[in-house]
Amino acid sequence: MPYKKVLLVFLMLFTISHYQVSAQKKEKIEYKFGKIQPEEFSIMPSGADSAASAIKLFDIGNCYFELSPASKSFVYVYERHVRYKIINKNGYDYANHTIGLYKSNSQSKETLDNMSAATYNMVDGVMKTDKIDKDSKFTEEVNKNVIQKKFTLPNVKEGSIIEYKYKIKSDFIFNLRGWSFQSEIPTRWSEFTVTIPEYFDYKFSRNGYYDIAHPMHETVNASYVSGVQSAAIRDRFVAENMPALKDEPFISSLDDYRPSIDFELRSTNFPGQFFVDYTGSWPKIISSLLEDENFGRYIEKTSFAKNNLKSIIKAENDSLANAKSIFKYVKDNLKWNEKYNFYSTETNPKTIFEKKTGNSADLNLVLINFLKEANYSVYPVLISTRSNGKHPGYPIISKFDNVVAAVEIGGKSYFLDATVKDMPFGMMNYQNLNHEGFLINVGEKSGGWISTETLFGDESMHVYNLVLDKENRLKGSVTNYFNGYAGLSARNSYRTAINEEDYIKNLKKNKTGLELNNFKILNLDSLDDRLIETMDVEIEDNVEEAGDLVYFTPLLFERTKENPLKHEERLFPVDFAHPILENCRVVINFPEDYQIDKLPKGGIFKLPEDVGSFSISYLIDGQTLLIKSAIHINKSMYSSEEYFYLKELFAAIVEKQAEKIVFKKKV
Repeated sequence: MPYKKVLLVFLMLFTISHYQVSAQKKEKIEYKFGKIQPEEFSIMPSGADSAASAIKLFDIGNCYFELSPASKSFVYVYERHVRYKIINKNGYDYANHTIGLYKSNSQSKETLDNMSAATYNMVDGVMKTDKIDKDSKFTEEVNKNVIQKKFTLPNVKEGSIIEYKYKIKSDFIFNLRGWSFQSEIPTRWSEFTVTIPEYFDYKFSRNGYYDIAHPMHETVNASYVSGVQSAAIRDRFVAENMPALKDEPFISSLDDYRPSIDFELRSTNFPGQFFVDYTGSWPKIISSLLEDENFGRYIEKTSFAKNNLKSIIKAENDSLANAKSIFKYVKDNLKWNEKYNFYSTETNPKTIFEKKTGNSADLNLVLINFLKEANYSVYPVLISTRSNGKHPGYPIISKFDNVVAAVEIGGKSYFLDATVKDMPFGMMNYQNLNHEGFLINVGEKSGGWISTETLFGDESMHVYNLVLDKENRLKGSVTNYFNGYAGLSARNSYRTAINEEDYIKNLKKNKTGLELNNFKILNLDSLDDRLIETMDVEIEDNVEEAGDLVYFTPLLFERTKENPLKHEERLFPVDFAHPILENCRVVINFPEDYQIDKLPKGGIFKLPEDVGSFSISYLIDGQTLLIKSAIHINKSMYSSEEYFYLKELFAAIVEKQAEKIVFKKKV
């Protein structure tokens, strides 16, 4: 939620200016700062985490509320105490700690209090303490809303113990700071306690593939106003001996699988005031969005669109062509600033066109605005991007971070995203491929979850026509065909290169022995057509000779060299985001005095229910050899139960594509 939205929440929430501050009763923390036990220096990682660079000995958090003396409004206090054991040099980065603080204006902000940090080393059996000094503390302003406090601990060595303890006070109570129970290093103990006044009702969002213990949920006495007794709900969550969370390929966000808890304000109920529902249900969320000047009311301001549509729409009786013209107009006139949001930064589409740039909502809500004025059935679809993680599904607005358009034309539905100029009509940015979104029907003031599975795949085809000469050099031509997301990626690579020479240099990178000439690129600006690259090539150092035998790996630069799925098992899905179709066709004409001595066996490898396959085949016709290879990943996502079969499929790809053809020279 934008900062001004949070500020608006504050103004609506807190009219209780007669409140005064009282002491917040805090629970005793089991571990004291600076009280290091000698045996902690002997702790080492073990088992699957034996190679860990550090261990998180404990991580204890505490969140509670108090009244601000300045604003007389509630703020929340977030305390954290974390201690690490450094195992080797790769763990030295834990000596650098960054804390992000937010602000919307001088009144609404977060402050850092009571920061303590130290390094502990055992020297000749005696513990030596090095506390952080003033010169190791830095403040960096990231933007007008975010500052970072950075700290660097001194004298960190292999075997050191380091710890940080700090307190943050925050005006931004719509979302409390969450807590993660698992990190990239093993964690012996993680604990988070939150105490919420009876006036607030928060939604708890729990993520991850491990069950987190919830040993406490109780009502406790609380005093926020002198002489007035009230109650609060206290919850404690605990995790013990959590293994390191290891990054794996083909996931949306690692945070989707990290055990964590987040909080979003559902409602407030103050004595003597009306009950206020902020995000208690989807109808409430939808109503709030449609009334918002940076969302619903922004879409409704159609005067600018009305004045420009006459010059945009050309084909009177072709709805699809006109929609494509509107889509192109928005992409051509507005530039994405690479920031995601579902709220626009302005309250009028005209202002965005004057600025010529904006975030994802600025562009996609403008697109909806224009299509709506042109009488299309068009809807905003809220998205949680892949890097933001999956939405839990229940009414929680802060788990979204983007919006795209859905339009119905001729009985078909299209998802539209104006952020990337080279995306064809109907394609969404890769980050939006998170499998589902929440569609809002503006006219009916209703909404619901829909599948956002893409109709586009990552499709590539590589065609080699080569002649092998007696010096074992390969000469001929290569044609590459790219469609869908492969086409988008190739176009992006070409456009971001300094020039064509730079693009060709990158094309040759990691392709030993490749020289190319007469490079041409076709359909660069024809986004609905596949991108085509053609080139003449000479390839050396890819054919080996031993006596009268010649060895050759026929797929050359297109073979898959290693299995990306390395773990024996996987707890979470394999998420490709979109289907993948990769085809390779290699034709080789070899000399008259060469004959095939050994030819690998072809084969077809299929996943159960034909949800994926790999095939490779060899055909000889005189002095011509034809090799075909095809990899088809037919789904965007595979369950953890399908992981074993998928892993075996990739193992077959690596093995079979690496097999060599052996020629024998005729005597």
